[in-house]
Amino acid sequence: MSMPTLRGLQAFEAIGRCGTVSAAARDLGVSPGAISQQVRNVEQSLGLTLLERKGRRVELTSWGRLYYEEIAKGFRQFAHAAEALERARNQSGIVLSGLTSVINKWISRKIFDWQALHPDASIRILGKDDEPRIGFEQVDFRITYGRRVVVHEHYTELFTDWVVPVCAPGLLWHRPIESPADILNFPLLNVEWETGYLPPPQWSDWARMVNASGGQKLSSLSFTLSSTAIDAAVNGRGFVLAQVSMIADELASGSLLIPYDIRMKLPESYFLAWDRSALEKPFGSAFHKWLLQISKKQALLSAPRAEAV
Repeated sequence: MSMPTLRGLQAFEAIGRCGTVSAAARDLGVSPGAISQQVRNVEQSLGLTLLERKGRRVELTSWGRLYYEEIAKGFRQFAHAAEALERARNQSGIVLSGLTSVINKWISRKIFDWQALHPDASIRILGKDDEPRIGFEQVDFRITYGRRVVVHEHYTELFTDWVVPVCAPGLLWHRPIESPADILNFPLLNVEWETGYLPPPQWSDWARMVNASGGQKLSSLSFTLSSTAIDAAVNGRGFVLAQVSMIADELASGSLLIPYDIRMKLPESYFLAWDRSALEKPFGSAFHKWLLQISKKQALLSAPRAEAV
């Protein structure tokens, strides 16, 4: 006895379920002759007669009825598996992972625009600085920075951000500034990322850019999260070289201002990585396209006007 082919078993199961060869052929979208040939191949493999042919009619033999009962269990399980997969596909929303500051200060502010466009879409957002194992962890999309993106299989560049000096308006009420170099006389908040990233521009870099005299003593207060340093600046603690993508709301509300719009480019870009199966989820492909669209706009907003043109 040899193992029948799956196609042959499918033809035999369709006859048992539908009752006739012609009905089985319609169910599977093939010709009646193809169905009959496949069942004969199954009978040859098993060495048993499964169908009793009476003119143009067929009936299951006793062996056929026994075999059909067992085969049908397997095909019903296939159907259950497909239904379970479809339920999971439709019930589980999109999971977006991103660097903590990017989540807090950029994407979590943009996501309301996405929801307005797709009110039925379910999105879960995770702020996480360690790179997830896409395909093994429950993560569909990942926004990350720089060379770390190479650990992922599917990825594309989003945008390169720029930093600009900002402070709370109250910081300047009693100490007006007359030149960019005057900023260096205020408390300075530094952003120093963890190892593994190329460092963002520092105040020493900005001082050289504005041709400061070099006599200023630069602050040693540093934060590993850009979002934390920005929050400190909002609270009037000093100036910070803030990423333009992360301060749109603060500038609009007036809680931060840019005394001199002199920008410095980050050494690397932000990237989007994804699990290929995420594009097959409801709204998955649309979400991927939306992220690329808002990133293209952000690239223009972050760059100095001369660069953006």
